[in-house]
Amino acid sequence: MKEQKLILNNIDCFELDHIFDCGQCFRWNKQEDNSYIGVISSGVLRVSKSKNNIIFEGILDGDINSIVYEYFDLGTDYNAFKAQLSVLDNNMKKSIEFGRGIRILNQDLWEMIISFIISANNNIPRIKGIIERISKRVGKRVEWNGTEYYLFPTVNELSQLSIANLRELGTGFRDKRIFNTTQMILNNEINLKNLEKLDDTEKIREELLKLDGVGEKVADCIMLFALKRFDSFPIDVWVRRVMNTLYIHNEDETKVSKKDIKETANNLFGDIQGVAQQYLFYWARSNLKI
Repeated sequence: MKEQKLILNNIDCFELDHIFDCGQCFRWNKQEDNSYIGVISSGVLRVSKSKNNIIFEGILDGDINSIVYEYFDLGTDYNAFKAQLSVLDNNMKKSIEFGRGIRILNQDLWEMIISFIISANNNIPRIKGIIERISKRVGKRVEWNGTEYYLFPTVNELSQLSIANLRELGTGFRDKRIFNTTQMILNNEINLKNLEKLDDTEKIREELLKLDGVGEKVADCIMLFALKRFDSFPIDVWVRRVMNTLYIHNEDETKVSKKDIKETANNLFGDIQGVAQQYLFYWARSNLKI
């Protein structure tokens, strides 16, 4: 790993709070100077913004240009997405304006599988804490600017932890699920490299659902945040609320099924429904009450 820095000018659709606070990542933390520091599979990265400049700096394994371009999805035209979605209705337009700087990160598939298993029936502070403790226990230690960080453990590293170890780290009922899924991937019952090569979203979902602790919502999150499947639409309590409030209009929200939500999303947003979901989710958390 080596210390590196990169400054990019005039990047469209790039607001730090929007990117790191839209529910897609758990290892980025806001600093007092409004920058964010994140631990990614390649190392440790700080991102800050000064006028029209985005500054990336950290200690990384690999070339910072390639890492930033891939991780922050800089090859994708989010202005085109926004233009396509904004014409649908004022609700979508309002959500896009609120989260105008969102980009969907290309995160590590293995890390996303375990992270979203941990996310089941959990809140973001607790999810972040569990991931941090697991990483500190068996992940690789990296020091940068006098601070210690820990990379998310590899499959082999995580397999060192027993169910009891995982329970000690605060995983709760998810301990067996994390353990079983780790063993399945370690034993090549599910091959992640092959999964990354699949183009068919339904086939990817079918494989992910074989993993212990991966249900429909977790599978959709993994596909959207690690495999760039923009045609997936994760549904949580916020998405259920915003879709019913804005589009379905059922007086009893509890009667709105996931099937109804998915059909509505597919009809409205098509193959970029995952992008629409991020705008709606980010807007809903600040503007709707639960």
